[in-house]
Order: sequence, then structure tokens, then C-alpha cells
Amino acid sequence: MRARTVFTVALLASTAAVPAYAGDDAAAKSDQGGEAQAPAPAPAAKTFTTGVAKGRDLLDSAISASVLDDEDLAQLSVSSIAGIMQNIPGVRSETSDIDGFSAITIRGLPLAAEGSKFLQLQEDGLPVLEFGDIQFAGIDQFLRADLTLSQVQAIRGGSASTFASNSPGGLINFISRTGETEGGMMQVSTGVGFDLKRIDFAYGSPLGDGWRFHVGGFYRTGEGPRDIGYNGFKGGQIKANITKEFEGGYIRFYGKYLDDQQPNYGNQPITVSGTNANPEFGFLPGYDIREQGYASPLTSSYAEVDRNNNRTVLDTRDGLAAQVKSIGLEAQFDVAGWTVTNRFRFSDISGAYNDNTPFLTAPAPFFSAFGGPGARLSYAAGPLNGQAITDARLLALSARIYADLESLDNVTNDLRASRVWDVGEGKLTTTAGVYNSRQDVRMFWNFTSTLQDLAGGGRNAPVNITTATGVPVTDSGTLAYGFAVGLPFGIYHNRYDVDYDILAPYGSVNYQIGKLAIGASIRWDRGNVNGQVFSANFGDGRVGTVPFDVNGDGQVSVAESRVAVLPLTRPAPVDYDYDYLSYSAGLNYRFADSLSAFARYSRGGRASAENAIGTETLNPLTGMPRDPGVTVSIVKQAEVGVKFRKDGLSAFLTGFWASTDERNFQITANASGQAFVAPVNRTYSAKGVEFEGEWRKGPFAIVVGATYTDASIDKDAIDPAFDGLTPRHIPDFAFFARPEVALDKVTVGAVINGTTESFAQDVNQLVQPGYVLVSPFVQYRPTDGLTVALNAFNVFDELAFVAIQAPAIPASGITNAQVMNGRTVTASLRYAF
Repeated sequence: MRARTVFTVALLASTAAVPAYAGDDAAAKSDQGGEAQAPAPAPAAKTFTTGVAKGRDLLDSAISASVLDDEDLAQLSVSSIAGIMQNIPGVRSETSDIDGFSAITIRGLPLAAEGSKFLQLQEDGLPVLEFGDIQFAGIDQFLRADLTLSQVQAIRGGSASTFASNSPGGLINFISRTGETEGGMMQVSTGVGFDLKRIDFAYGSPLGDGWRFHVGGFYRTGEGPRDIGYNGFKGGQIKANITKEFEGGYIRFYGKYLDDQQPNYGNQPITVSGTNANPEFGFLPGYDIREQGYASPLTSSYAEVDRNNNRTVLDTRDGLAAQVKSIGLEAQFDVAGWTVTNRFRFSDISGAYNDNTPFLTAPAPFFSAFGGPGARLSYAAGPLNGQAITDARLLALSARIYADLESLDNVTNDLRASRVWDVGEGKLTTTAGVYNSRQDVRMFWNFTSTLQDLAGGGRNAPVNITTATGVPVTDSGTLAYGFAVGLPFGIYHNRYDVDYDILAPYGSVNYQIGKLAIGASIRWDRGNVNGQVFSANFGDGRVGTVPFDVNGDGQVSVAESRVAVLPLTRPAPVDYDYDYLSYSAGLNYRFADSLSAFARYSRGGRASAENAIGTETLNPLTGMPRDPGVTVSIVKQAEVGVKFRKDGLSAFLTGFWASTDERNFQITANASGQAFVAPVNRTYSAKGVEFEGEWRKGPFAIVVGATYTDASIDKDAIDPAFDGLTPRHIPDFAFFARPEVALDKVTVGAVINGTTESFAQDVNQLVQPGYVLVSPFVQYRPTDGLTVALNAFNVFDELAFVAIQAPAIPASGITNAQVMNGRTVTASLRYAF
């Protein structure tokens, strides 16, 4: 629930960074010196504008949609983009509350890999990236939530597929504030018991003569809630816009500068016993992965070769790094009865992806086998540098993944015109538009195998192997400049230099007569893909691995005898086209002011990004994918819903069915728990029910949401044994609740998120436990404009699994898992003026 003034909207702490939101209306009340007020007597009629031709009250729209406004956002106990989306019905968002390395899907559509393949994320009505599943470049890595955020609008299915490209499952739009009322805020926050400090600011105001502006941003620094031994969080952003209103329209200029880095809370080792149906999970000695990071200053730097086969030193302390410089224009005006809207943005986007994940965890003697009989193990850095390892302590062979995101620049323009006509006794709304975009994908992947211990506490150290005769097998812990075991040595050592040009005309009609509204829309997407890919896997075998003095010491060691390099003079060309048709039709009937019902059927397409031109899929002679079916996935959806809103109660209930084909690659594990990459060629379907409700009475309020999903792998073209099984990580039931009591000086409440169990992998053996996270908060307002807040995320320290790697309990009793943070307390102080 939402209190109707900024005084009740204090910062609610996140597990990794402190979110900060408040609206222009709330700021205006604080300017007037108003006291904190109880919630309004009824849920507001929230106008919805994303993925539709014209903004309407949700009860008048034949779509299933949700709106989180600034006051709703202030209650959430997370700050990451994926964390916010966990509070939208129908959305499955896997995250450790960092922006990046998230897997996001909707309505039971498959989670084959990281990213958001079927769900597009927008900022102010335009996509952040054209494709949601670019490997090592998730959309949320380049998007941040702070005081400049006014609303999050989400549309599930419906017309999302026809009012945006590559969004057949739905759209989530992060909308900025634009300074309609004068007011600002300054906020400082800090972790309690962990090092993370953050400052946020925002200010907006009318300037007179139709002009107004808004500016805001944040900066943060600190180690974060998990022990990694260095500042994992460092950076921030600033956003600004200025608007000129005139009769019949407006024009707005805006810009954003983001330079931020975060640690990658990926997979870490954990123990598992019991049975697949009822597993018991535990921690390695002294290694609680809710509080530990796998990173360490002692393992952060390592030698490698770059995109041009030159020596380089990589620093994993850059983590998930994002740099975005964007400028945009939005304009709306009336011409001869038509309302014309144009949105344009250019974004200069770059960054880096760094991951250090255990590939194989075992007692130390196991790894001496890499050096032969009599081989010795010793520390390669840190306070124990040179000390021999003679016991059976656990060590981990790690896959070090580095991606240089040189350019993910994109330029997009969306032009549309709408007009309302009097036709008979009703109103006919027609819309025609054209969308054009260009997306760069210029990046380089590098994989390295290193050996380290599991000391924890930000002290993990590299380990060397030496033969019985004293010959080094490793270089400062590096066992192989590529994959040491399990996968082809030079696989995924790739460089992409590709451009995607997209043109999409679209249109819609909607006829409303009395209580009935009937509408339909259509879109035709055409894409042209050109460029080149460098990979030894495309070549003739002459270049792939070579002896190379990587560390520059003048000698070629055992580890340097095989180094993955690129055939720079023989790139594989990329040159192909694709197209797909999307359409949607629905009707809405408003029985009364408080009640409506709708039904809709939609078909939408989703083009593949670099997955279609990888070493397993691209024909290096023709420049086209070997299988044309990999270029586009089609999603079909049907939905029917009821919406009710009266007095202090609102309730939206939607039944849905969705299906798609999916050709992709996903990281899984074999029976021993060792990771490998498996091809996917399947059709999936899901059916279920979404519910979202809100009740408010006096100072009491609660918002709830729930989703029931019955998902299935309908047909697997590669392995029919998967037919009829349940896709991994899709629980039957997920829910959230936000109860609150708002008094004059104090607001007390909680954010509750939960999910039932699911399967760790598609084989449907090992069960991934569900969880319930309770995050209470208290806000105290000692005087006008000042708010002190305290929040405890996951107050009961629940072990909440995001993902488990093993398909079944391995004989070793050790697997990798990604989990939510444990109990994390944050305090904040906000002043509104």
C-alpha cells in the first residue's frame, strides 16, 4: 500500500544497494509543509500507456497489466531491476539483487539462458537493448532504479507483441519523472553491519512559459553485503530532461550518463544430500554462500590474450561494468486531427562481464593428478604464498569468464499517429506507426581455467601445481588459457562484430461503443544482419590454440603451451535477413464503473541475437544460420480476465495460455555435477492464473499478487525423453504481499516474496526448494520533510535458491547454486524540500 506523501516514502533498503523513490506529487506536498497522511480511501485508477495505442484506465483496456508507481516502488526491499520485477504477477525474475546476470521470463515461457528473451525492458518507451538475451549482456545491466524513476508499467501478452519489436511475452517500461511539480529530495543510506554507502538526489520544477525540467541520480561505493575483500560496488548515474509544453502537445529532450560496476554474485559451491525429491542443503566449512562471494583480491587479476591476440591483464574487480551515454527526444503534437508522437534515442553502450565460478570442487589431492605422480600443490599468492598444501582441503577449478562489451550501441526511432473518429454511435481509434532501430553487437569472450582454495571472507587464494621434478603446471594459479576439462579447449573464444537493422511498420484499430470495446493490431518486423565473427571453430584448424608467452616472462610454460587465439585474418561472414508477423485481437466489456472483463489472443515473434550466429549455428561459408528456424521464435498467447475496483478494494484476475518454440543453448550439468552446454530444440506451453489485488482502509493497507503456472516441455526434437516434463525453475505458485500500517509519524510494514518448489534442471529429478522471504521496514518522520528508515531484507535469514546447477544429487555431494542474500539491514535518512 501506499501512503500519499513523501514522508511515508522513505528509502527501503536493498540487499546490495539502497533504492530510493518518491513522486512529484509527494514532493509537492512536502513543499507545502503538509503532515504525513493516511492512505487515500480507494486504490487509484492508474492510466496505462505502455504497449497500447492510447493511454487508458486499466478497466477500459483488454490487457493484463500492472503499474508500480513511485509510492509502490518505495515499499520494495530491493533496488535491482530484476528484483523490482519479482513484484509483478506473471513475471519470473531470478536475481541476487544485482543488475545483470539475471534470468527473466513471463507466464511460464522457458528460461533456457540468462537475460530476458521473450520479455522486453524499456526505458521511457524505447528498448534499452533490442535483444534481451545477448550473451553476457543482460538488459538490466544497463538500467538502474533511483529517485528519477516515476513508474514501472508492465504488460503481459496482449498488444505488447505489436507495439514493440522482440516482445512477444510482454513489456516492462521504466518511466522517468519529468518535473510537473516543484520539489526535490536528498538521501543518504548505509549498510548496517556491511560496507555500502549511497547518496541519491532528485529535483524538478516548472520553469514558466510551458517549460519544466527534472534532474537526479545516485552514487554508491562499498564492498556490499557479501565478503569479497574489495569495493565491489562503485559508480552511479545522472539523468536529466527538459520539457516544453504547447497547445496540442510537447517536446522533451533528455539524457543519461551511467558508469557503474557491481560484483557478480553467481554460482558458488554448496553441499547436497538426502534424496532428489527431498534434498538437504548445507555449506562447505566456513563458507555460507548467503554471506560469501567467490571473488577475492588475491584472485582478481590474471593474464590472458585480448581480442587482437595481444597480452593483457584482466581485473575481475570490474565485475559487471556498465557505461551508458544516451540522448533522446520525445515529441507529441496534433496535425489535422491526428495526434503524432515520435520517440528517438541514441545510446552509446559498453561494459564488461566478469565471472569466476567453480567448475569442479574436490579435495586437494584430486587436483595433483594434473601434475602427474608426486605432483605438489602450493599457494600462489596471499599470506600463505609458496606454502605447500598437504591436506585434503577443498579446492575449486574455476571457469573465469570475461566478456569485453566493446559496443552495444543502439539508435531507435518510433513514429506513430493516432486519430479518433466518430463512427455511428461509437468511437473508432486508428493508429499507424513505423519503428526503426540499429543495434550493434561488438564483443569478445574469453574463458580461462584457474585453481583456487575456498577460504572465504574475501580471502580465496590461487593455487599452483608443480610436477615431482619441479616443473610448473600452472601460471599463478592458471591451469589453462581455455577450458581445462569437460569442454573443447578453444570453444566460446569468440569475437563478434555485427550490426542488426530493424524496420517494423505497425497499426491498430479500436472501436468503442457503449460498454464494449473491440480492438486489433498488427506488426511486420524485418531484420537485416551483417558483420563478421572471429572464432577458431569456424576455421580450418590452423589457428585455434598456439604456444604463447602470455605472462611475458620470456618462457612458454606448460599452461602456455596451448593458448586459445583468434584467426584474425579469416573471419566468418554474417549476412542474412529475417522477418515475422505479429498480431493481436481482443475485446473489453465494462459491466459497471467498478467491473470489466476482457479476452484476447496474440501471436508475436522474437528474433535471435548472437545465438543464431554462434560457432554451433552459423555456416561460415554462406554467412547464414545453418538452420533458418533458429532466427525467430514465435509465441502464441490467449487470455481472459476480470477486473474489479471499488471503494478500498481492487482485484484483477487473468487466466492465460502461452506457447513457444525455442532453439537455444543452456548451461546444465551431467550426473556428476560437472557443467556443460546443451543444445535446445523444443516447443513449450504453459497455462495458469494471475492475480493482483489491493485493499486499503484507514491507516491499514495490503497489496498482494500471485501466479499459478502449469508449464510443460511439449516436444523435444533432440531428446524425446524430455517430452511432457516441466521446464526448470518454473514453480507452480509464486506470490508477493506488501502489508502496511501508516500513522502520523511512523509507518510499519513488510515486503513478502515467496515461491513453491521447482525442478533444478529439465530432467525433473533434483527439486529446487521454494522459499518465503520476509523483509520488514519501519519509517519514522520526526519533522516535516525528514524521514529516518530501517529495513531488514530476509529478516529470517532464509536460504533462498535462485538456481541449482546439478540435475540430480551428485556422488560428490557438492554442486553449485545461486542464492539470494541473507539477512541484510540498511538505514537511511531522507530530506524532502
